[in-house]
Amino acid sequence: MAENLRAVFNQIAPGWYNYRHRTIFRAELEALAKEWQSGKLLNLGCGHGADFIPFAQNFELHGIDFSEEMLKLARKYAAKYDFAVNLTAADFCHLPYYNEAFDYIISVAALHHLAKSQQAAAFQELKRVLKPHGSAFVTVWNRQQPRFWFKGKETLVPWKVQDKILYRYYYLFTYGELKKTAEQAGLAVIKIFPESAYRFPVKAFSRNICLLVKKN
Repeated sequence: MAENLRAVFNQIAPGWYNYRHRTIFRAELEALAKEWQSGKLLNLGCGHGADFIPFAQNFELHGIDFSEEMLKLARKYAAKYDFAVNLTAADFCHLPYYNEAFDYIISVAALHHLAKSQQAAAFQELKRVLKPHGSAFVTVWNRQQPRFWFKGKETLVPWKVQDKILYRYYYLFTYGELKKTAEQAGLAVIKIFPESAYRFPVKAFSRNICLLVKKN
């Protein structure tokens, strides 16, 4: 599945660069950049690099992605917006970094592409490369958003490339499951909340789940 998903993202990368040219989590990431101020930051599943922008001025930036085409576009994006970043082709479960290498980690709309069997290892790796008292911010799609009410935890979401339909694998989390997965890895959950664009009082139906954790 991982190889197939990599091939899919390599094919959709050019369209993704245009469609998601700017981060949809600008408010959340700008708030974190202001709170964190500076440090060494890792972006897990960085895609074409849009989520680096709020951290571009005061942070040492690093990013991984399993899609070589996404990384090519991330280099293009960094050149366009004039920031330096260190990019590496890698996967969540085998991060090519020393223990406690990073002050902060972000992972936007990426961890939900991992199968259930990979998630514990991914969170353990996140914890391993995070410094003591370091923070991490993760977003995933919410299984309880209305569009997925009649689907299971695993689903395939289409993306059109010219005359082809490609399918991206998603594992759909609930708030409780994401919180439990992080806690089982030994991370302290600071906050779990919907995206800022979600305006309804019941958070359970938000499109995204945002998770802020700390390594104690």
